[in-house]
Formats: sequence, structure tokens, C-alpha cells
Amino acid sequence: MIRQLAILIVALGLAPALFASSHREAPITALDRTADVTDWYAFVSYDHPDRVTMILNVDPFLEPSNGPNYFPFDPNVLYQMKVDNDQDGKEDITFQFRFRTQIRQPGLFTGFVGNLAGIPPITALDGPGSEGLSLRQTYTVTMVKNGKSTELTSGKTLFAVPSNVGPKTMPDYQSLFNQGIYSLGNGVRVFAGSADDPFFIDLGATFDSLNFRMGVGGVLTPQVEGDDTHNYAPDAVAGFNVNSIVLEVPTAMLTVDGKRHPATDKRAVIGTYGSTSRPQISVRRAPLSALNAGPFQQVQREGNPLINELIIGTGSKDRFSMDEPENDKQFAHFFLNPLLATVFSTIGIPVPPAPRTDLLPLVQYMAPICPGCGPDDRGPIADLMRLNTGIPPTPVAQQKRLAVLAGDFGGFPNGRRPVDDVVDIASRAVAGILADSKKFGTPIGDGVNINPEGINNSFPYLIPANSGRDSHHIGPGQEGCTGQPNGICPVQ
Repeated sequence: MIRQLAILIVALGLAPALFASSHREAPITALDRTADVTDWYAFVSYDHPDRVTMILNVDPFLEPSNGPNYFPFDPNVLYQMKVDNDQDGKEDITFQFRFRTQIRQPGLFTGFVGNLAGIPPITALDGPGSEGLSLRQTYTVTMVKNGKSTELTSGKTLFAVPSNVGPKTMPDYQSLFNQGIYSLGNGVRVFAGSADDPFFIDLGATFDSLNFRMGVGGVLTPQVEGDDTHNYAPDAVAGFNVNSIVLEVPTAMLTVDGKRHPATDKRAVIGTYGSTSRPQISVRRAPLSALNAGPFQQVQREGNPLINELIIGTGSKDRFSMDEPENDKQFAHFFLNPLLATVFSTIGIPVPPAPRTDLLPLVQYMAPICPGCGPDDRGPIADLMRLNTGIPPTPVAQQKRLAVLAGDFGGFPNGRRPVDDVVDIASRAVAGILADSKKFGTPIGDGVNINPEGINNSFPYLIPANSGRDSHHIGPGQEGCTGQPNGICPVQ
């Protein structure tokens, strides 16, 4: 069965593998960073193949040293994970996360103090050892299904893991990180807090009109192409943090009939996306706190990554961000003639001519992700990250950064894992590998193959946040490219 899926994926697929990550991709989110969805991940849990893990990352490019308040979640934002399980493009199950901020010691000059003025180091999220944790956040988890809301916190108080201030204030940050992992019963686990941003990309080269480093990016050499363990160009996201919400739930909680199904059954396939929303009305009334009222209005969403950032025109980005996936037919023309493909052609990379109908399967339920879906099951055009929960997770030792392109069918576009190099996969799809893998299969990439901070292969699948005192970033001419002589990243 997996072999048949592999053939289908090569023949038809990689449809969602068009794009990568979304950091400040629309005018509305460039001005509202705490509501900016940077990345959305959904995959079958590595160690529990009967569960699904979803990761909603928000608030991009968090400089670890930027105190004194660092980067709490926004209490005025409703963070949501949404699941469609009946192929109609509309959410059937929603998981909602709301945060509350406590200022426990209002006389302190910063949100976090330890080993200073008689205050012990921060070693706990609550109780002894948490005295220096002045700015502290708690949160709730609510599932909405069939119009009914169910609290999943099981009576527990859930604490968000704060930013990593530094070794004097937080001498064992890994322990704090681990304390933020909660089991809520019935196979549900949750984490919320600051973490190392798992995304990896030579961002400066990418947005300089694909001005990749010479001999590294653009068309990759066989050495770079086949390397899953080294970087040959600087990872612009290295050393930055992100705010992360991670939820693991049993697969049966997500499917339309509450059961697990084989990969060939359409009921095994779900469509997912993450979103942020704010109250409709916000009134500034200093010196009093702001007044927020009215129903929640969506600010941002992400299903398949980088659609909004690299495909949708600037004049439509805010509309795309605030609209619902089932209305995405209005944006179809951006896929039929993507500007990014034109950019590729101007630098000598062959691409198929418009209209690019080979890209349309991205937004519907069909093979290869849903081999059990017939013509009547495709649903409306909708930007959802589709995940076939019947395909088992690839063992960690066998996972490949190029996922399906390398024969690893547990990754992108069958959902998305943090290890997946969606930049390289995406570039090749835009160049036309869907239309003709031989004619348009140029091995495009940026030379950044891994997250240099490392990989966490167990829940919550994230690396603890970088230290505010001791972290550093990676840039051209600096150390950090382990595939290069002396580890120095190329400039040109």
C-alpha cells in the first residue's frame, strides 16, 4: 500500500510542497507581530502512531536578549488549531488557547530576576524556585466540537514556559522547559512557551530575488543535495526564538467517526490549519488598560506554508489572512500564474508555461494525500495542510529532510514535521516538478539543510529557547556552516 502511495505521490503529488514558512508575510501581520502565525506543523507522532501532533508557532524573530519583559503570549489573542475531517473545507473541531498574564512582583524592574537581591534563581514554574518569575502566564485549552465546548485542562493550572533569560537567572532552563509539558489525560499532551525557532532558511538570499550563495544555493551540487546533516549557507533564523503551542491528541479524537483508518480510506485524512484572532473592538483609554470587546475576528491563518508570503499578491494578503479557507477559490489566479515561477525563468531555470494547472491539487482533497477520495470528495478550493493519519510515522533514523522527494512519505506534503526542508521542496515544486519531473526537476535549494540548534525527536518536538545572555546568530562570513571549510559561511 505504501508503495502504491509512493507512486501516486511521485506522479501527482508534492502538491502542498510549494512553500515554506510565513514570517511577517502580510501588511496586517507586519504591524501585529503577536498575532503573526509563523509556522504550522501537523504530523503523526513519532513515538505514538495512534496520535497526531500539531504545532502553532507565532511571533517571529524573537531576539533572546530583548528584555526586560521579553515575549509573553498576547492575552488579547485567541490562538486556535482547526481540523476539517469531512472534506468540506470547514473546521469540524477547534482547539482554543487563551492566556492570562500575572505580574506577581510589580516592584521589580524586569519580568524575571534570579540570584539577585535575595531572590533565588528561577528553577520552577510554580512554588519554591518561582519567586523571581514575576511576569508569569497561565493558559487554558478548550475543544469545540459540534457546537459544544469542552475544557481539556483536567483541573490543572497550566503555566507557559518563559523566555530563557540567561544562566544566572535560570540556571537549568531545560528543567523549566520540561516542566511546561503537561499530560491532560486520555492521550492528550500540551506545551506552550518560548522555544528555538525550528524553521531554517537563508532568508536574505531568498528574498533578494533568489540571490543564492554562489556554489551553494540555486542549483545544488550533488554533495549539498545529498547532505541531511550540514549547512552550506547561513541560517538566518538561527539563534532566534518563537512562541510555540504544541498539542498532541489521539487520532480518533480528530476523525469524522472517532476511529482510526488505513491510509487508503478517505476518513483517515484530515485538513488542518492554525489561526489567530482578536476582539472586534479595542479601545485605548489610558491610564486605564485597553478595553477589548465584541466577537473575535481572524487576523492570520496558515495551512500550507508560505502561500501568503510568496504567492498571494500584496493587495490581497490581508484579505487572505482574514478570510476562511473554504473561500480560497477567489485566490486561484495567483496559483495559475505565480510570479515566483517567472522569477525562476528569468535566472535560467526552466518552468512550465501558465496556466499552472499542475499546482491546483494543492487546495483540494485528492490523491496522493487522499488516495481514497473520489471526484465528489475533493471539496472546495481551500488552503488546508492535509494529513493522512493512516500513513505511519517514519522512524527517526530514516527521516529525510526532503521528505517525499527522498522517499520519506511520513513528511511534507503529508503534513509537515520540523525536520522537513520545505524551502528546497517548495522551490522545486514551483519550478515545475509536478508537471514533469524530468523536464522541470531542477534541484533548487538554498544550501541550508538543517536547524543548527538541533532536533528534538520527542514531544514537544522543539528545542528550548536560546539564551538571552549567551545566544548568537549566524550570518555570512561567520561560523555556523558546518559543511564549509572551517565552518565559515559564504558571503557571496
